[in-house]
Amino acid sequence: MTHIEVWSPKSDKVELECGGRLFPLAKQSRGWWSIETAYLSHGIDYAFRLDDSAPLPDPRSPWQPYGVHGCSRHVEHMHFCWNDKNWQPPLLASGLIYELHIGTFSVEGTFAGAMKHLSHLRELGVTHVELMPVAEFAGDRGWGYDTVNLYAPHHTYGGPEGLKSLINMCHNMGLGVILDVVYNHLGPEGNYLDKFGPYFTESYITPWGPAINLDGTDSDIVRRYFIDNALMWLRDYHADALRIDAIHAIFDTSAIHFLEQLRTEVDALAISLGRHLSLVAESDLNDPRIINNCCMGGYGFNAQWNEDFHHALHALLSKERSGYYVDFGSVSQLGKALSQGFVYDGCYSGFRHRNHGRPLSNPSGHKLVGFMQNHDQVGNRVSGKRSSHLLDTARLKLATTLVLTAPFIPMLFQGEEWGASTPFLFFTSYTDEELGKAVTEGRKQEFSSFDWDPSEVPDPQDQATYERSKLDWKELEHESCQEILAWHKELIRLRHRFPALGCATLNQTKVTIDEDKQWLHIRRSANKCKDVMILCNFSSQDRSIPLLSNQQVELLASTSCNVNLKQKTAIVPGAGAVIVKVEGTK
Repeated sequence: MTHIEVWSPKSDKVELECGGRLFPLAKQSRGWWSIETAYLSHGIDYAFRLDDSAPLPDPRSPWQPYGVHGCSRHVEHMHFCWNDKNWQPPLLASGLIYELHIGTFSVEGTFAGAMKHLSHLRELGVTHVELMPVAEFAGDRGWGYDTVNLYAPHHTYGGPEGLKSLINMCHNMGLGVILDVVYNHLGPEGNYLDKFGPYFTESYITPWGPAINLDGTDSDIVRRYFIDNALMWLRDYHADALRIDAIHAIFDTSAIHFLEQLRTEVDALAISLGRHLSLVAESDLNDPRIINNCCMGGYGFNAQWNEDFHHALHALLSKERSGYYVDFGSVSQLGKALSQGFVYDGCYSGFRHRNHGRPLSNPSGHKLVGFMQNHDQVGNRVSGKRSSHLLDTARLKLATTLVLTAPFIPMLFQGEEWGASTPFLFFTSYTDEELGKAVTEGRKQEFSSFDWDPSEVPDPQDQATYERSKLDWKELEHESCQEILAWHKELIRLRHRFPALGCATLNQTKVTIDEDKQWLHIRRSANKCKDVMILCNFSSQDRSIPLLSNQQVELLASTSCNVNLKQKTAIVPGAGAVIVKVEGTK
């Protein structure tokens, strides 16, 4: 017998449709309905009917083989044979994250296709694979941030079995897996939750529509829906961490915030499983509470993305100043990000026209994720341009140097490691024609604050937009791509070799700058380990940068430089970087 239940507090009758028959559910307390049936087992399709409505997919559907409008399929997770017993993920704080999109990472655009390239990631030095959202969304292609069936791995990617196989293989190759999940809104097409209950509220508005009801009437059950979803990915799919999308759009005035509750319940699951589980946040609030311990009034997340570091680095190298980049562009801001974490920590933001952020109360680099590229910063450009499209090889190497020697958890975006020439565009495949048109027009309007021509925006609904975004793995054979890949591998090797280059408390990172001459000197330290210096020249002219030590050994340089030990200086060419080990330190 299979027990199945559904929450539908306003319904007078709920029926299970299975095998061409209808079975009435019994009403329980607080709006729940349930049934015990022998007709529903692993692999059997089913749906719910509310007050004689058309069949609707299960809000907790574990599989949508026919897409968001079709029937659900029952899944019993014990049917999959895992062979990752006693698996423990690498420590996130000392890791290297690689963000990828299943649909464009391989030619096949599936979980199975991604598995073919895992050896490349392991050889590169990646420790954690971060998957952009894989839960069911409308259509065959999309970024996944418009998911509507949170419990069901997308059918075109390979469904539940495909995701489990991918994660199982990752673990067998020593790679941890981070799943990107969206708990601030649901997508516009195939979203049937409001027919079942008050999952949404008009009390708050997100950029994508009504907010999730986390603090209003019946919000306890709504919170349970999202918490249980997080626990499912970690327990039933063996994910090692979750990256929570745009938490600044999660609104909750409860005494115990949803994110704190999530942290508490994930910790309890970790104890039960005997496995380390992590939570990573995306936030533009620059709020230390996200990563502060719960006992300090925080949410206790293991880490959060550091957008300020990206903005400071990108604006300095690309000279771009439109949109939110108007707040960035100086060497001193990059130096502040490296030594203090946030650039905007309570100071005035011209883009926001107000003070923004707060200083980190416990400035630890291992609580921040640093990057030069991610899906947003590439895909939300008008033509999906990567850093490899915007920067020459010298500045691309300079950017990579700073990402992989920063005191943060470094993250790469798919193809970044070889300077991929393929763009990463925004793409959708809504079956609702009017919605598709609205998305196409809305996409053009999004770029109004940037100096980009809206007429150049590719149509998200056009399949060609999606096909252009797929990685071309044959590029790895090109000499220019091999040069960029080799540079990444050397920097990753150094990061693993020298403890001073790993994550650290930010007070162990000493930064010296010259704004006029556009150079940056970073000294990274670690207890009882040799210091490492990183010299970066952002100008187009050769610069003399002080070494601050006459005992040094050059480890790696993006271009040849002239070191004068007697004068304690290094002549670093324009857009160059050099890394040196400081002798005499322990």
